[in-house]
Amino acid sequence: MEKIRIAMVGAGETGTPLLKQLLAAPFVELVGVAELNLALPGIAIARAAGVPVTDNFIELAEQGERIDIIIDLTGSRKVREDLRRFMQFAGNSHTVIMHERIALLMMSLSAGALVATRHESLSY
Repeated sequence: MEKIRIAMVGAGETGTPLLKQLLAAPFVELVGVAELNLALPGIAIARAAGVPVTDNFIELAEQGERIDIIIDLTGSRKVREDLRRFMQFAGNSHTVIMHERIALLMMSLSAGALVATRHESLSY
């Protein structure tokens, strides 16, 4: 079975539930997780599952076509812009950057209710 190769940027309150779902999906290969705070529970979960972690999201983007989707869960415009800029500079037209709002929609559909986020109060 071919797997969808995914990397996540953000493993905090919003990212951890999605991380668990991705790890449980037999059709997903979680290639890496980036998070500024490597002490978060989501990072511990990723490490326990053997998923590489980093505090530099550009390290994920550098993997190029090895990643099908980068899910940006930071809520940060700067992260989103830096990811896009790097992908364009690298000539990577394969990898898709998935916006946080789409991830929240997927998680909300799975939960059967709107999933809340606290990103409005956070800055990066």
